[in-house]
Amino acid sequence: MKIAYFVDEFPPFFRGGLGTYADEISRQFIRKGHSLSVFSRNTGNDPTSESRQGIDIHRPLLMKFSDIISIINPAEVKTWDENGQEFFAETLLYNLLSASKLVNQLVEKENQHYDLLVSHDWLAALAGIVARKNLRVPFVFHFHSTEQGRNPTGSPTIKDIERLSATIADRIVTVSYAMRDELVSYGYTEQKIRVIHNGVDEKKYDPARFSSREIEAFREKIGVGYSPMIFFIGRLTWVKGADTLIRAMIHIVKEIPDAKLVILGLGDMEQMLVHMVHNHHLEENVILQFRMAPEEERILYYAASDVVVLPSKYEPFGIVCTEAMSMGKPVVVGARGTSGFREQVIPSGEGICGYHINPYDPLDIAKFTIEILKHHDLAETMGRNGRSRVIEHFTWDTAAENTLMVYRELADS
Repeated sequence: MKIAYFVDEFPPFFRGGLGTYADEISRQFIRKGHSLSVFSRNTGNDPTSESRQGIDIHRPLLMKFSDIISIINPAEVKTWDENGQEFFAETLLYNLLSASKLVNQLVEKENQHYDLLVSHDWLAALAGIVARKNLRVPFVFHFHSTEQGRNPTGSPTIKDIERLSATIADRIVTVSYAMRDELVSYGYTEQKIRVIHNGVDEKKYDPARFSSREIEAFREKIGVGYSPMIFFIGRLTWVKGADTLIRAMIHIVKEIPDAKLVILGLGDMEQMLVHMVHNHHLEENVILQFRMAPEEERILYYAASDVVVLPSKYEPFGIVCTEAMSMGKPVVVGARGTSGFREQVIPSGEGICGYHINPYDPLDIAKFTIEILKHHDLAETMGRNGRSRVIEHFTWDTAAENTLMVYRELADS
C-alpha cells in the first residue's frame, strides 16, 4: 500500500508519546514493504523535504501570519491567550499546507496515487479531511486521546474538529478498549472503530543490555546510590499525577526512610512540584529532573529503578508502562476512568506484573508501592511476567501487523 500519513509529531520533533509511536510504526510499515509519505509539523529549522530510512518526509515551512489570526480564528479560540492563538493558527496552516502539497504532488505526477489517507489526533485531522474531499481516497483517523478526556472543560473548537474527523473518516483507530468505550459514550459510530494497542521495541528495551556495574554507576550518577528507587516518567501535568505521587512519598518514607523517587519530565507543574518537595521536607527523598532525556538514557532510568509508578488519571494507552514492563520492572498504575493501563497490567494471579491503584489517592499509591519495595521476590516475578506479556502482546511488530490489517481491509474495499 501507498499511504499518506499526517502526524503532528515526527522525528526530530517529539512532544510526547505520539512522536514515539509515529517513529516506530512508520519504520515497521517500510520493513513490511509498504510506501509511506509523512506530512509533519516544521519547527522552524527542519528540512521541508527529505527521505530517511525509506520514508518520504514533508514538513511545509510555516509562515508568520499573526496579523490575520483574528480573522481566521473561531470565536472560541479568540478567547485563548496569545500563544494559544498563535499555536492554533500554525496548526491550521500546517494542515492546509500539508494537504495542498499532497494534492499538488498527485496533480503534477499523474501516474502517482495513494491507497489510504491517515491522520493522527486533532492536530493533523484537518489535513486528512481536506485531502479526503479532494482525492476521494479512503481516510483513517487515529484517536490517541480526546479533548474531553484530557480536559472535560476543554476547547469546543478542538472537540468539533475531532467530531468532524470521526464523522468523515471511513475508519477510526484507537489505542485501547477503554478508549473505544469513551468514544462510543460521545456518540461516535462503534462499527467504525478498531482497537489496536501500541507497542515497544523489546530488543531495545531489554534489561539484559546492561551489566550490574553499569546500573550501579548510573544510580550513583543520578543520586540514588543503593536506596530503593521509584521512577516516574511523563509530562508534568495534572492528568499524569506526579503531584499525587509526591504526596504518596510522605507515607512511603515512613515505612522505607531511604526510598528515593526520581521524576523525569517537563510540564507546567514544575514549580509546583519543587514547592511540594520543600513544603513536605522531602528534599532527601525526591530527585526532580526537569528535562527530556535521550532515549538511551531513559532506558537506563528504567533499568536502574526498582518500581515504576505511573498514577495517571487519564491514560488511553501509556507507552511508558509498556517500556517499563519490557525492561522487566514491576509497575503501579492508575486504573480509573479511561485507562489503557488496565489492559496492559495484570494485577493478580499467575501472570501478575503490577498493581492497579486509585490515582487520586496518595495512600493507595503508597500502599502498593511499599508492597513491591518490601517484597523482592514479588517484584522479580512481576518483572519477569511483565516482560513476557510485552513480548506476547505489545511489540511494535504486532501493532504494525494489526494496523496494516485494518488499512488493507479499507484500501481493498
